[in-house]
Amino acid sequence: MFPAASLLTIIFLALSIAGSPVEIDNSPITLPIARRLNVSNGLINLLQRDKARVTALKDNSFSTQGGRTGSTPVTDIVLTYLIAVGIGSPATTYNLIVDTGSSNTWVGAKTKYVKTSTSVDTGEPVAVGYGSGSFSGTEYTDTITLGTGLTITAQSIGVASTSTGFTAVDGILGIGPLDLTNDTLINEPTKTIPTVTDNLYSQGTISQKVVSISFEPTTEKTVTNGELTFGGTDTTKYTGSIAYTPITTTYPSSTYWGINQSISYGSTTILSSTAGIVDTGTTFVYIASDAYAKYKSATGGTLDAATGLLLISSSQYKALKNLNFHIGTETYALTPNAQIWPRSLNSYVGGSSNAIYLMVSDIGTPSGAGFDFVNGYTFLERFYSVYDTANSRVGFAETSYTDATTN
Repeated sequence: MFPAASLLTIIFLALSIAGSPVEIDNSPITLPIARRLNVSNGLINLLQRDKARVTALKDNSFSTQGGRTGSTPVTDIVLTYLIAVGIGSPATTYNLIVDTGSSNTWVGAKTKYVKTSTSVDTGEPVAVGYGSGSFSGTEYTDTITLGTGLTITAQSIGVASTSTGFTAVDGILGIGPLDLTNDTLINEPTKTIPTVTDNLYSQGTISQKVVSISFEPTTEKTVTNGELTFGGTDTTKYTGSIAYTPITTTYPSSTYWGINQSISYGSTTILSSTAGIVDTGTTFVYIASDAYAKYKSATGGTLDAATGLLLISSSQYKALKNLNFHIGTETYALTPNAQIWPRSLNSYVGGSSNAIYLMVSDIGTPSGAGFDFVNGYTFLERFYSVYDTANSRVGFAETSYTDATTN
């Protein structure tokens, strides 16, 4: 039985629905995230997948109308961050990508949707294109189980009849802003679909429309190295205090978890204050082409044909300076170690075992486009991040892994 409290904390083993309740401060719902590296694909596919996604995000085309995503080759998901979710009664477990860059929750890519007594077919066709993949199918409402006894009733989900780019996972848990669900119901393109976060709040399970995410750097192919918290924050996962910055008003970044920031390499500004987004679904850090050129020159990196990433020597690595993200009144520094791909994983992703690759890449357009950076997983594994819907803001804090030398 769960403790008699208005909010519950559920912590359970990665990719398992069974779990035991634990109460912590503010009683949020806390779930682990497991990272999976699909090493059957090379890093060049990871980079292509990432860039295809960034193109779709930049074009604001995550929708049924996003035909432009079809012009980019679709590559299968290579690096994913998964959460186990039960759907139906009795529940079937689905391993879903945790995605702050989209808001639809859907299943059926690998494990097919199992209808039960709680499944309701709305008859509405639904489709989303992600650049790096897509799905189309039918909207259902169903019961979602986040832990034994903890459920969301009548949650809208997409049930895929077709999907591309997602053969290694079951679908997506979308935790982006509500408005990203616009234009995804084909017959009702102006209708929004309440997200999992919305329904946890409206059904009284959480008291705040807040989602928090913790990752930690890892050198393993598959590992439970993250935590997703609904309804608050987990004070054990960050140090100091959380500093917040408002959602940017600059389009198209304003439609996502978009913020304003500037970037400096050492003491040299390479990107003046501009708009971009924070995104768990993107692996690398992407910056505007002019900023990338400055970063490339400053680090001495050369483009590596095998991986598509910047390659540096050992002496250049020793000379690396911090890459500083200036957000609001705070500065968040990616140390030299935080700027490189984990060297122990080089051989798994097509790189040379002794090489050093930088994880900063070119967004493909010059600054001033309203979408000039993506702070992806490379950034987020070094800082705790908070996504506050009610107050239209994003928060960051340092963690015990901010200065880690894991890579």
